Amino acid sequence: MGATHRDQRTNLNRCPLTPMNATAPIVAPFVPQIRLYAQWLEKHHGLRFADYQAMWRWSVTELDQFWASMWEYLDLQSPTPHTAVLAKNTMPGAVWFPGAQVNYAQQVLRHVGPAHDAGMPAIISDNEKGQRRELSWPELRRQVAALARHLQSQGVRPGDRVAAYLPNVPETMVAFLAVVSVGGIWSVCAPDMGTNAVLDRFKQITPKVLMACDGVTYGGKDHDRSAVVAELRQALPSVQHVVYWRNLGLSALTDCADFSKVVGAGGDDPGFAPLWLPFDHPLWIVYSSGTTGLPKPIVHTHGGTLLNGMAHKNVHYDVGCSYETNSWGERFLWYSSTGWVMWNAQLSGLLSGTTCVLYDGNPGGSKERPDWGVLWRYAARERVTFFGAGAAYFSNCMKAQIDLSPIEGLSLVRALGTTGSPLSPEVQAWGSQAMRAVYDRAGLKQHPEVWWCNISGGTDAGAYVGGHRELPMVPGEMQCRFLGVAVEAWNEQGQPVTDEVGELVVTQPLPSMPPFFWGDTDHQRYLGSYFDMYAPGHGRRPGGGDAPAEAGAVWRHGDWLKITPEGRCVIYGRSDATINRHGLRMGTSELYRAVEALPEVLDAMVVDLEYLGRASYMPLFVVLREGLELDEALRQRLNAAVRDALSPRFVPDDIFQVAEIPRTLSGKKQELPIKKLMLGQPIDKVLNRDAMANPQCLAWYIDMAQRHLAQQPR
Repeated sequence: MGATHRDQRTNLNRCPLTPMNATAPIVAPFVPQIRLYAQWLEKHHGLRFADYQAMWRWSVTELDQFWASMWEYLDLQSPTPHTAVLAKNTMPGAVWFPGAQVNYAQQVLRHVGPAHDAGMPAIISDNEKGQRRELSWPELRRQVAALARHLQSQGVRPGDRVAAYLPNVPETMVAFLAVVSVGGIWSVCAPDMGTNAVLDRFKQITPKVLMACDGVTYGGKDHDRSAVVAELRQALPSVQHVVYWRNLGLSALTDCADFSKVVGAGGDDPGFAPLWLPFDHPLWIVYSSGTTGLPKPIVHTHGGTLLNGMAHKNVHYDVGCSYETNSWGERFLWYSSTGWVMWNAQLSGLLSGTTCVLYDGNPGGSKERPDWGVLWRYAARERVTFFGAGAAYFSNCMKAQIDLSPIEGLSLVRALGTTGSPLSPEVQAWGSQAMRAVYDRAGLKQHPEVWWCNISGGTDAGAYVGGHRELPMVPGEMQCRFLGVAVEAWNEQGQPVTDEVGELVVTQPLPSMPPFFWGDTDHQRYLGSYFDMYAPGHGRRPGGGDAPAEAGAVWRHGDWLKITPEGRCVIYGRSDATINRHGLRMGTSELYRAVEALPEVLDAMVVDLEYLGRASYMPLFVVLREGLELDEALRQRLNAAVRDALSPRFVPDDIFQVAEIPRTLSGKKQELPIKKLMLGQPIDKVLNRDAMANPQCLAWYIDMAQRHLAQQPR
């Protein structure tokens, strides 16, 4: 919040209008964050726009001007000046803010003094056992400093990778901030992931340090993960040091540092300060899987993540600083596991001085006692103002027919956030009606309809389309393309289209676009993932039109998108064969390794029919050894193989025994054509039989697709 920005709200260094140490959030006044930014642009730069569409066009054509304004508006700091904003407009290879130095942790810790003086906690957490905790801003800083000093004593230097196997708890946020404060590169996997899936990721980055927990509680049961940690340690020879958090209180592993003892040692460390790092210094490595090969280790930078994340969260998520008058008491909850990129988005609340509210556990209760009111009651108790989760969560709440109106305190929620898969109009309508009943019961008859911040993007480069606090809401649609994000829908000829479904492309660089994949020395995997579909220069001129080939190609994301004439967006699911289950993406190849390792299985294929808000349906097709039949025992073994190697999220909805898996002449499994067939597209439109090695097998799949479609609601 820059000096020029603060004058519109409460100065960070002055006493806010609300009494000191107050904790109750205000309901009004609340000026939408995007309006504050528009007012600031007009006041300080003389820029005024007829409507949001005009503002968006300016942001994606005047890239230098827009991103410079965001740097100023957010009051980002650097001990050295940048010499340009976008010094090199190429894709890939864009150069942002050369000369600038930043650190994610430095931006977070700027808020310690003013947030604490205002009585705001940094992190609030709870779990299935009711172990509620609050972490103050000074205590957050103290723990980060203690762990950072420990890591440095163990030889962690800028550029070293630190791998984490930790759940959605304050300790994980402390660990992340400590790692990046000393220039280490962070990477995390959730403890619900099995050994093989974790190793497929961590082996690629050769971490120097492993941070892990002994287990987690989920669905009413404790899950001991100490054996997995031991396996990880054994299989990662690059690991020189282990920091172990005893979440369940199990016996500690030998030759490990105890996390609690490390962060509990010593008092305040006034000399601690995060290292200033170049704008493009790697921050974290996240993973996104394609249909072949190992998961892609995607590198994101400090500067790009910080700038892009703050711009979008502040302006488009409408999440404000907890100690500013306009958003006093803001509390930000986005339910996530550490294996989903929304954990990173939740974490970004700290960048702006926002209290983050975490829940570690099953949001639906347990198998024995299903309860989809768990998170709603938690949000009410903690006075949450922004409540986000995956679209599947809200769908499950609707199916469970839960009544939110008796939950006292829930009326403070003014925004619901969703992503992970398209939110159906029916679910959004249910949520709006449920919150209307909450407001009415609380005596807030004039309270506006709850705002849905429906967003879409990816692990790869952040969110692209989503919310706008002051634009009309249409259930099933996202309100706009984000500022600074040059999103278009392209038809098969590579031309932008409106009101038609096309490939989602981004035609101009974003600070958050990854510079490379870790270990991808020739960049072929990186280029093939995003930039190989369209000719270099095509569609690359800001504002539209072609540019010289040296400008590079547009970013092809892998989603189906429709942009309405009003500028709203509809996401229709993945345009490739990647599995997206409840917000967590996984490559089909990873599932095949688990399934085809069974001696009974000769071949396998899986498709995920996530599409326009429909519940995810993922059938698995298997070819078995001669003489074998798919019985219940084998079904259970197949499910267990997926559950143990990957995650329970990827257990298939159905398993079918087939004679053959359809393949191309070059031997590739035809996942995407079968997916399109099962979504109702004509066989001749999705498959070229002449390009197939075994077209005779199609009859079975055509019949199966017809039977599947006949069962779907009209």
